[in-house]
Amino acid sequence: MAASRFAFSALMFVLLACSVASYPNGRVTKYCGGMIPQHGHSPQTEPVHQITASQVKFQPGDQIQVTLSGPPFKGFLLEARDAEDLSGPPVGSFTLIDSEVSQLLTCEDVQGLAVSHTSSSKKTEIKVYWNAPSSAPNHIQFLATVVQKYKIYWVRIPSHVISQPNAPPFTTPKATTQPLTTSSSASHLTKPFSASECGRKKFCVRSPLTCDPEKEPACVFLSFTRDDQSVMVEMSGPSEGYISFAFSHDRWMGDDDAYLCICEDQTVDIQPSRLTGRSHPVMESRGTLEDMAWRLADGVMQCSFRRNITLPGVKDRFVLNESYYIFLAEGAAHSGRIFRHSQQPLITYEKYDVTGAPKNVGGSHSIPLLKAHGALMFVAWMTTVSVGVLVARFFRSVWSKAFFLGEAAWFQVHRLLMLATSVLTCIAFVMPFVYRGGWSQRAGYHPYLGCTVMTLAVLQPLLATFRPPLHDPRRQVFNWTHWSVGTAARIIAVAAMFLGMDLPGLKLPGPQKTYAMMGFVVWHIATEVVLEIHAYRLSRKVEILDDDRIQILQSLTVAEAEGHVFKKVVLAIYVCGNVTFLVVFLSAINHV
Repeated sequence: MAASRFAFSALMFVLLACSVASYPNGRVTKYCGGMIPQHGHSPQTEPVHQITASQVKFQPGDQIQVTLSGPPFKGFLLEARDAEDLSGPPVGSFTLIDSEVSQLLTCEDVQGLAVSHTSSSKKTEIKVYWNAPSSAPNHIQFLATVVQKYKIYWVRIPSHVISQPNAPPFTTPKATTQPLTTSSSASHLTKPFSASECGRKKFCVRSPLTCDPEKEPACVFLSFTRDDQSVMVEMSGPSEGYISFAFSHDRWMGDDDAYLCICEDQTVDIQPSRLTGRSHPVMESRGTLEDMAWRLADGVMQCSFRRNITLPGVKDRFVLNESYYIFLAEGAAHSGRIFRHSQQPLITYEKYDVTGAPKNVGGSHSIPLLKAHGALMFVAWMTTVSVGVLVARFFRSVWSKAFFLGEAAWFQVHRLLMLATSVLTCIAFVMPFVYRGGWSQRAGYHPYLGCTVMTLAVLQPLLATFRPPLHDPRRQVFNWTHWSVGTAARIIAVAAMFLGMDLPGLKLPGPQKTYAMMGFVVWHIATEVVLEIHAYRLSRKVEILDDDRIQILQSLTVAEAEGHVFKKVVLAIYVCGNVTFLVVFLSAINHV
């Protein structure tokens, strides 16, 4: 089965920005090295905060007061570095002055190498002590990353250099004369992308497979065009938040090379990232991308960039001349933050080399196991169980004289359909567990309802094996128990299907799916009501004939025959309608 009303979902991807601002408790140990918040935005270039030290000369063992001050800010990260190698590890250790606003961090497995905030409350000044180590370099410089708000921050603001007394004069290394961070600009696209060269010059991933963003802006489109040693990427889709794609070695999110186009304030940021699991993406430098461009029109986002096939010396970026699964996802974004996609990412059916022969391929938002799970549950709890219940309740008299394998035909049909329901449920039940490798924490109430249905589906045939003989006093108790368990299972199964249709792993198109399921419920209830009314009127007719005692046997036979024909016609119409609803849902599952 799949799971409740969201969210959803795991499925590419839980996408939430992570950064200093995203950690109001200041526990940003993972950013000790680069000191760069993963916000998906370029940092400010003109610092408005300053770092001052209480002295300009120091000796090993000295304790120096360091002050970070400026306009109100929410988060910060402060470290000391070798001024001649700012890319090296933090140096020395810190001692807190006010533990309510600052805290020590463990970097490089050493406690106190850095200081950060304890909360997101606004502050204008932070004071700490820096303890000079015995192995201190000749020159020290303090660096601070300061976050004013999520999209306004400064990276590695430098202090003046402090030096040991007998150190040679400090000379600014060439590496430090370059900006510590660089921002890449992107141009504006003047027209939508075209799918006319898909399969001829472009490797394209499209949903639906025949869509063309030039004619159908709302379609999902991704193309790769090889140009010597680089690849031009075009991505288009309906989104007011972000659209993204990723290369993956498998059909699971994790250790993937991803690229996001994030909309903010009517502009689009193009951002490479690394997916480390079903968690936040880690934003990477834009320095690997060239020729970036974007376009926003009528709720559709389009972006493009060029990337070299190989990036020697660059970690976490895949070489593009190998085969990968390709993920396509979209979701909401607010104030630069990106949130978990509302639907399972579109995943190609197999691995592809986008630099090879141009192809035109599609994908699916759901893996085959989850599709099979949904399809089997629909067959079981929409068709086999429903027809089986009607046969047992209203067709005993119709087929009471027909026998099959020593039992009444109606009973054999009922038993066959109910056993089929139980078997289909058991098979479908294990599929999500095989896919997830355990229990899904994001599926809401759906798996709980599914487990209940599974239990009742197994319990029902077991109860039937202990059915007392027809005239046994316990037969009435059995009948009520059998009916109660079966009715409860059907009601819970319908509720589970309602919830499962909205899960990211099998999100059927809405609101059509809801209307179709409501239509099926009404169709089944209406059929039962019609048969109940017919059974009541037939019984009343028999009672009247019996009271008059006129041609009783002949009239009963005629009434009974007419009733049987009517029931058969109703059953035939019901089965046709039931199968129609089933085909609608199976078709929707197939096209997810």
